[in-house]
Amino acid sequence: MTAGPGTLFVVATPIGNLGDITARALDTLRACERIVAEDTRRTRQLLSHFGIAGKKVDRLDAHASPRDVARVAGLLAGGESVAVVTDAGTPGVSDPGEALVEAAIAAGARVVPIPGPSAVLAALVASGLAGDGRFRFVGFLPREGSERREAIALVCATPEPVVVLEAANRVEKTMRELAEATPERPACVARELTKLHEELVRGTCAALAASGRGWIGEVVLVLGAHSPDAREALVSEADLDARIDEALARGDHAKGVAERLAAWSGRSKREIYERVVARKRR
Repeated sequence: MTAGPGTLFVVATPIGNLGDITARALDTLRACERIVAEDTRRTRQLLSHFGIAGKKVDRLDAHASPRDVARVAGLLAGGESVAVVTDAGTPGVSDPGEALVEAAIAAGARVVPIPGPSAVLAALVASGLAGDGRFRFVGFLPREGSERREAIALVCATPEPVVVLEAANRVEKTMRELAEATPERPACVARELTKLHEELVRGTCAALAASGRGWIGEVVLVLGAHSPDAREALVSEADLDARIDEALARGDHAKGVAERLAAWSGRSKREIYERVVARKRR
């Protein structure tokens, strides 16, 4: 009799403090025939710390090809039990775990979540900005170009709290861009969560952008709820034109200027874009 498809266990691992791992996660890692990991070295260190030996550990990182994912899906289709882990936290969020979950489902495998640590939720609840529980998670922002401008504009135009993952060396730039559109929006920079140097720095976007400090470690940004539409009455025509002229003097593209200033002023992006084009032709 042919065995059916295996099971993919999506296992959350600590984001810093190893004491946060769950008993169920450890039982699953011990029981699975194979583990696929974002970084095999870090995962082997975790397994060693908890006395789990003799496991097959394969790499499946951000550079994994469709062929790599298909190979693991093939193992699941053949009846193997596989655990997928990321470097820290819950797989499937801003890492290659999502592609494997989709492939496992297509292969007819059972997918079982093993919940646990999450930097997103840890930052949100500790920031004091969670509000009524509704929030938008946008992951890592694009690094440059129109995609980044559009992502920043989306964040600024979102009234609910927003959670952003960011590399430490880009936090200062990101806070400046957010402050340009929403200077008074409450925000929190949460870094090194659950680790020795855990720190949550709270303030407005403008205050955090002007802090002048460098950031190190793993960082999560939390932006509080705000009312983009309420800004329209606060921004005068002269203020808006001054902002447009400053952006054009820096050589900023009209579309990017419109996206940022629409969020800052509470006006429509189309209205701002037409205004930018008109002032550019002067």
